[in-house]
Amino acid sequence: MAFARLSPFACAALMAACALLPLTTAQAQEGGTLAKVKASGAITFGYRESSFGFSYLDASLKPVGYSIDICMRIVDAIKTELRMPSLEVRYQAVTSANRIPLVANGTVDIECGSTTNLVERQKQVAFSPDIFRYNVRMLVKADSGIKDIADLQGKTVVTTTGTTSFRLLREADKGKNLEVTNVAAKDHTESFLLVENGRAQAFVLDDILLAGQIANARSPKDFKITGESLRTENQSLMLRKDDPEFKALVDRVVGGMMKSGEMEKLYNRWFMSPIPPKNININYPLNAETRDAFANPSSKGI
Repeated sequence: MAFARLSPFACAALMAACALLPLTTAQAQEGGTLAKVKASGAITFGYRESSFGFSYLDASLKPVGYSIDICMRIVDAIKTELRMPSLEVRYQAVTSANRIPLVANGTVDIECGSTTNLVERQKQVAFSPDIFRYNVRMLVKADSGIKDIADLQGKTVVTTTGTTSFRLLREADKGKNLEVTNVAAKDHTESFLLVENGRAQAFVLDDILLAGQIANARSPKDFKITGESLRTENQSLMLRKDDPEFKALVDRVVGGMMKSGEMEKLYNRWFMSPIPPKNININYPLNAETRDAFANPSSKGI
């Protein structure tokens, strides 16, 4: 096939026209998250299905929660930054096992869930300033007789796949020589059900997430959170690594919400008030660790 040579004027016109075309997804990712969002007209939230209070499904199967609301404030800032009055929000369910790969490979633009900011995870992804700090403890049946880690001897302990909970239990002084059976469940609700039906005697996780599971149980009085804190941890929003432009926007929004008092209002809405779908109050007062996170925003990690 023969190709006609273009005149210099035609070449210039063609180059100008190409400059007006939207970037491809690959090109956008090379330019970072904001370029990708600009090109596609959409941003993808990663959400959890059962991190009650933070990120979960309501009665209409819509993702809701504290983390989701914070991410929506970030969307408002993106609209202003990119001069995009409308921006589609897409949702992608994530689990403890797949959340980091889905952020790292670009499937999810920001994870609005319940992820701990660990220095070891920062090798793969980046984090917002801490939006919550909590203690890792264990959930048991109220009549189990289990009060601390030593009481787990010979018992079955459930943890959610992809969490650090069992490692923390083993690293505790009283956990080093325990003979326990560890079973892994796909999500927090499944982990809780294993305790509820007696297949496991304890569920180790962040105490605020355990409180959410108890609040949504058929009989909350049948369960309790007990034992020493295995570690104080910090939850953050997760985003792609090496994207300083987007990280700066996220940090500005999250830090601004903390400084203005909006973050504490959101906290009270989701953890100190009745929430959907059952209008249950998790009733987890703002602790000193989270109050410090609001006063001194940090994404340092642990």
